[in-house]
Amino acid sequence: MGIADDAVEVRATGWRTLAALHGVIEGALERELVRAHALSVVEFTVLDALSRQDGWHMRMSQLARATALSPSATTRLVNRLEDRGLLTRVLCADDRRGIYTELTAKGRRLYDTARPTYDRVLEEALTDAEQVPELAPLVGFLHRSPAAV
Repeated sequence: MGIADDAVEVRATGWRTLAALHGVIEGALERELVRAHALSVVEFTVLDALSRQDGWHMRMSQLARATALSPSATTRLVNRLEDRGLLTRVLCADDRRGIYTELTAKGRRLYDTARPTYDRVLEEALTDAEQVPELAPLVGFLHRSPAAV
């Protein structure tokens, strides 16, 4: 195996490790958010993204990027959350083709209730993952990164 092959294998191993850690964390979050709040991880991600916006609104394309979903999957997700009264759509004042999605008061309350659960389960999942030798270096990196502060 040459140097180029080694680099490819290092990247592939890193990607597999990242995917494994993501799977562990997402599974733990999904189970607890659904159990405690009837909210999936991707639904929480939408509420979280909207809660961080001034005026709590985003274009559908922005939500698609925030959730890593296709535009059609994002539309279906927004429809479900809108049917539950958690968000609403508003026409853009200066571009009638543009549609914003905003949190409702009910959506904000659910987000505020679910956020401590999310934070707790994330910390627990990272602590558990840190005990797995293959995942420990990546968890350590996450704890040291500026985004973790």
